[in-house]
Amino acid sequence: MISASDSPSIAVETLASLNRQADDVRIELARLRSHLSEVKQEIGSQRSVQLLEANEYLVAAALHANTIADTAVKTIADMVSTNQRDPLTNTPNRALMLERLDNAIALAQRHAASLAVLFVDVDNLKTINDTMGHAAGDSALQLAARRLESVVRATDTVSRHGGDEFVVLLAQIGQPSEAAAIASKMLHALALSTQIDAHAVSLQASIGVALYPQHGTTAAALIAAADAAMYVAKRRGGSGFVLHDQTLPMDPRLELSAHEVVLRPVMAEHVATTEHSPMAELREANERLVIAALTAQELRALAEEAHGRQIKFMAMVAHELRNPLTPIRMAAGMLNLSGTDEARLARLQGTIQAQVTHMARLVDDLLDGSRISTGKLRLEYSAVELAGILTLAKQTCEPAMQARKQHFDIDVPAPPVVTQADPVRLAQVFSNLLDNASKYTPAGGHITLSLATQGNKAIVTIADNGIGITAGALPHIFDLFVQDAGALTLHSGGLGIGLAVVRELVEAHGGSVVVRSDGRDKGSTFVVTLPLADITGD
Repeated sequence: MISASDSPSIAVETLASLNRQADDVRIELARLRSHLSEVKQEIGSQRSVQLLEANEYLVAAALHANTIADTAVKTIADMVSTNQRDPLTNTPNRALMLERLDNAIALAQRHAASLAVLFVDVDNLKTINDTMGHAAGDSALQLAARRLESVVRATDTVSRHGGDEFVVLLAQIGQPSEAAAIASKMLHALALSTQIDAHAVSLQASIGVALYPQHGTTAAALIAAADAAMYVAKRRGGSGFVLHDQTLPMDPRLELSAHEVVLRPVMAEHVATTEHSPMAELREANERLVIAALTAQELRALAEEAHGRQIKFMAMVAHELRNPLTPIRMAAGMLNLSGTDEARLARLQGTIQAQVTHMARLVDDLLDGSRISTGKLRLEYSAVELAGILTLAKQTCEPAMQARKQHFDIDVPAPPVVTQADPVRLAQVFSNLLDNASKYTPAGGHITLSLATQGNKAIVTIADNGIGITAGALPHIFDLFVQDAGALTLHSGGLGIGLAVVRELVEAHGGSVVVRSDGRDKGSTFVVTLPLADITGD
């Protein structure tokens, strides 16, 4: 039995025991907390390592992709330069001259101005070739090009037309006397003596001058008029110039075409001859020469057309190589913000994977010479559900829309809408259209995407309340390198390629794309129509 006198000592011992137990508990809790912290740190370190590795991979991929795109752009620039310059004289070739002349005519027509076209023929090039060799003749042509360029202004163009002929565009002149003065300076500059292969050489030329709009209102008409005037100067002994007159009789050997003057044989009429006479043999030889000239002309036109297709194709691919970089960079930036959100990480990984697949396909196209020669992108068809394609396009463009605080609505029907298509290319179409809508819609704007069916067609509509498209630009908005002036003001640096890519890909899938806009600041609506897949046999 415990007495009252023993109670205080028992209480003290009990309290001390409880305190010891509490201290043990505190020590254990501290140990557990320390262990938990170490576990968390280890987990966080592993996550950090994973994020760091992912970011390093993405940065390397982005840098590699950017290098590919830059190389492609430089290759395009080199191709454009090579295919638009005469290799001997490094002057604009015939195709580029015609393009500049068409632009100059349009500008002169808009401002009620005048321009001049000079056709220059080096009279004594054949003599130089015959006496000094063709290498000296090439040097003489290069010399002629440099001296003609030294006389004209920076806004003018000297172009080698072919052989020993040059065409010169004087983009703006006030009076016909200005063209005459420049023609006179050209003759003087060409006549200055120089040394070629230790021989003193002085070039002589015949020059014909035609004026817009007096002597023609198209590039072909002006070149033909200047050419006819040049022949008059040549018949008068050369080393001079003649201003074309509309009453000037045309040389009977000339037949005008859209791009050039074609030589025709001068056939003698009412000449009695036999099958084997010298005249008949001469006529046959003349006819063979004309056929050969026409064949060469056709081959040259085909080659120029092929070069044009290659340049367009390379430009389109290089433009599309740059597009995946934006979602890749944004996804890389968002990885650090994802924490332990596995769903978000998976979504970002899916975005990156899709864009890498897209870029790989584009690189394949860029390297495949057979597709470059045809100008067609490769398509790999399969049954594709459009809802998934539109969702992928939405995920690709959503980061940019969020950055611009734009409102985006998507309306996709529940029943599957299936078409036969290349899924990568189709995603490219709608990503381009959504990216276009986002770029040209101000911050806080509204963008919608909807899918519907009508008969055997699927109809995808992308609308925005952005800057709109002017009436003048609307008919040409899908043409390569075309941009509305308002678009250039809002988003400079584009090449006007994205919508051309859209049209080519949609039409390759048997569909169509149209655009509607009520004008500046009235928004735009793009409507893509695609054929539905025939699944009755499934």
